Amino acid sequence: MSTTFNDRDTLWELIEDIKFAMFTTRHANGHLHSRPMTTQNSKLDEQTSLWFFVGRDNELVEDIATDPQVNVAYGDPGSDTWVSVSGEARLVEDRAKKEALWSKMTEAWFPGGIDDPNLGLLEVQITHAHYWDVKDSKLVQLIKMATSAVTGNPPKHMGETGEVRMK
Repeated sequence: MSTTFNDRDTLWELIEDIKFAMFTTRHANGHLHSRPMTTQNSKLDEQTSLWFFVGRDNELVEDIATDPQVNVAYGDPGSDTWVSVSGEARLVEDRAKKEALWSKMTEAWFPGGIDDPNLGLLEVQITHAHYWDVKDSKLVQLIKMATSAVTGNPPKHMGETGEVRMK
């Protein structure tokens, strides 16, 4: 089943418990480059943005200066939830937002705290997301795949897939 809708709450429900994402940028040489990043939001904000702390000396900052189009991929194999978020990234100077998102965990990466000169705040304004969400148990999935292998017919109804458009 595939649906398209404009519902940031559904998107957030899918990713809120997945703390780490693979953040993909296009390098100046044209290659795609992914790295693990920690989403800082506790909810999607009014602008439907994802927030990340990043070192200003990180290659990612150079990449988004060249091409701000990014992908942020979330996956939770335990719940069979997969989300691909497309958006536009930018470095933001907003001390109040840094303070609101700051945590002890962040301090491990930026020991200078909010005033660490290397601390950058990265905003990804979401334009589109695509998700795959399987509700069946692993056993039911296995039975469907085994039946498919025996019958030669592709498995059906293996979960929901849908799109969320923000713009």
